[in-house]
Amino acid sequence: MGEEGQIRIRRMQYRDVKQVVAIEAATFPKPWSEKSFRREVEENAVARYLVADREGEILGYAGTWVVLDECHITNIAVREDCRGQGLGRRLVEELMQYASNLGAAWADLEVRVSNERAQGLYRGAGFVTLGKRKRYYEDNGEDAYLMVCEKMPPADPEFEEEKVEREENT
Repeated sequence: MGEEGQIRIRRMQYRDVKQVVAIEAATFPKPWSEKSFRREVEENAVARYLVADREGEILGYAGTWVVLDECHITNIAVREDCRGQGLGRRLVEELMQYASNLGAAWADLEVRVSNERAQGLYRGAGFVTLGKRKRYYEDNGEDAYLMVCEKMPPADPEFEEEKVEREENT
């Protein structure tokens, strides 16, 4: 994956899960558990997660499920002290490239109606609002916009998927 300064975007490994969970917990009112992220990395054959890594420090992450030609973006978060620096945009772009390399022709996601910042990020990546899912979020019953993107980047013919390193005695 690409490099920009000291930040490298790469596939999430087991060793990253604890830092990802901390970012998730600080970002979302109903965060995914460590067990959920471990299951995504270990057991979910369609899940792919990328992290923004600066010398072993995780600054953000993005996840997707790639099923046939669909890329369903599950979650994206950037550490609060790293927001506003283009890292979210970079994670979305690299995640969409990764999914395209795996055969995805389009992407979708849900985003809170109140999360205008994220909506702007997704619109900038080529997403359009397709509709609204009523009372989608369990924590407060907020609606979500369903956003889709049919402008995936062309697949990289040189792409070789990075393997997930197996966890040692944890």
